[in-house]
Amino acid sequence: MSSTPRCPHCRHFVYLSLLQCPHCGAELGFNLIDREFYGLRDGHTSIEGVTWYACSNRTWGCNWLVRGETPAGQCFSCRLTRRRPAVDDTIALEKWGKTEEAKRRLLLQLGELGLPIVPWSVRKGGLGFDLLSSLSGGERVVIGHVNGIITIDLAESLDDRREALRVRLGEPYRTILGHLRHEVGHYFQNVLLTDDVAWSKCREIFGDERASYKDALARHYSQGAPAEWPESFISEYATMHPWEDFAETFAHYLHITGTLATAAAIGIHLDAGVTNMRDTDVVPLQSYRDEPIQRLLADWDWMSQGFNRINRSMGFGDLYPFTLVGPVRRKLGFVHDMVTRAPLTLDEQVAQAQEQSRDPALAAAPDEPGTGAA
Repeated sequence: MSSTPRCPHCRHFVYLSLLQCPHCGAELGFNLIDREFYGLRDGHTSIEGVTWYACSNRTWGCNWLVRGETPAGQCFSCRLTRRRPAVDDTIALEKWGKTEEAKRRLLLQLGELGLPIVPWSVRKGGLGFDLLSSLSGGERVVIGHVNGIITIDLAESLDDRREALRVRLGEPYRTILGHLRHEVGHYFQNVLLTDDVAWSKCREIFGDERASYKDALARHYSQGAPAEWPESFISEYATMHPWEDFAETFAHYLHITGTLATAAAIGIHLDAGVTNMRDTDVVPLQSYRDEPIQRLLADWDWMSQGFNRINRSMGFGDLYPFTLVGPVRRKLGFVHDMVTRAPLTLDEQVAQAQEQSRDPALAAAPDEPGTGAA
């Protein structure tokens, strides 16, 4: 978010996931177009003469608004979900609600970066989400991305299960939001690389993605990452295949820019006058769109040290337990160039959001998705 969200009535700070103001108790709805909270009365509100309603999934924690003429009553984020648990699977639906919260945060950040989103129901290969649980329905659910559709295993929202997998796989970080950011990296690699020159540069930096993914997968899980992987990669998983290296790098770009934007929005910075960390102030920006990657990473180097120290003071591990070596910085620079090369302007985003908010084609997602391979 480029600004701190506030209650429209009492102006108290509210978290993006809240349905009610914690201070005055007002019912709240979030409007994607202007990224502001509005007060609800009887489940609706008026914005510039247009009636907006609470999303039909509000029972499951969705606080986004829907234009009055939109069929199915689902917000833009919920309409991107192609499949979800059955209506009688209340345990899985609870985990689905929490995963949808992470998805909304992802979509907001993509909008802040000006990245285009074409829904799966509008165009083949468009962005969509299958959010299913491997613990119910007897269906094998594999986290991944295929032709624009991102599959997330809702069982990963269980802290004990996710932590067990993190430890078993030797990962320093594993969250639902992290999964979403990684998988959307696969989607945007195909969206942002639009010509042979861009693909050639990408292959020069990340490797040739045309290499057999099946063979790479088998090699990675039988042999593991090469011993020298920290010299060139952000994670062990990034070593598996160029596709995964790009997606891991893209996810870290979202980690970094999202955390710096939050720090900027709430006024966190390093004051050289009171810290012994460096001689000059470090003031993070809400957007690095017009800045070189060097400025972005320099700010992050110092701010992440501060964040890590805060975490340690509470007995937690580092907030950002990764090392950005030279080759990884070059990869992040490539992603930065791709993301900032032709972003949508705010006016273009508003026009796109308005069109998507009332397009009947976007309401084509069924309420009860059918079964089938994830």
